[in-house]
Amino acid sequence: MAAIELKDFIRDVPDFPKPGIMFKDITPLLRSPQALENACALLAEPFRSQNVNLVAGIESRGFIFGSIVAQKLGAGFIPIRKPGKLPWTTRRHEYALEYGTDVLEIHDDALEPGDRVLVIDDVLATGGTLAAAMNLVRGFDATLVGAATVIELEFLGGRQKLAPNAAFHSLLRY
Repeated sequence: MAAIELKDFIRDVPDFPKPGIMFKDITPLLRSPQALENACALLAEPFRSQNVNLVAGIESRGFIFGSIVAQKLGAGFIPIRKPGKLPWTTRRHEYALEYGTDVLEIHDDALEPGDRVLVIDDVLATGGTLAAAMNLVRGFDATLVGAATVIELEFLGGRQKLAPNAAFHSLLRY
């Protein structure tokens, strides 16, 4: 299955979560074992030679893709979550949204010097969430190898908010 065929597993949902938004629904992709397997293999592929030892997945759909990508790379998995969801002491990064702010957290002991980290999420939209996750990783003495998403909504310009020297890979662009 070529990457372009993955678009067949993305459902457009008009006016969700509010009028005027065309939501890209990945649940048909998740339902198909072949599409899910292919998407995760394609997410991992550009990073196979990068000695990634940890994959950080962003809550919540980034957990799905990130854990499978971690297996494909022979790496461990660490969660990046919304506030108050992690049971240990955390580091946090607050970031701006179109209207207000949000926060992501990671365990204080999630990364160590020498770790090589790939950040995974489902969609890159305006870039705030993925940029915040990348900043959390950079706050440790670990190496941010890059980031990858299944979908990139290019018209929102999120790529410009990402760490300038980190590789970014997306499978589908709209």
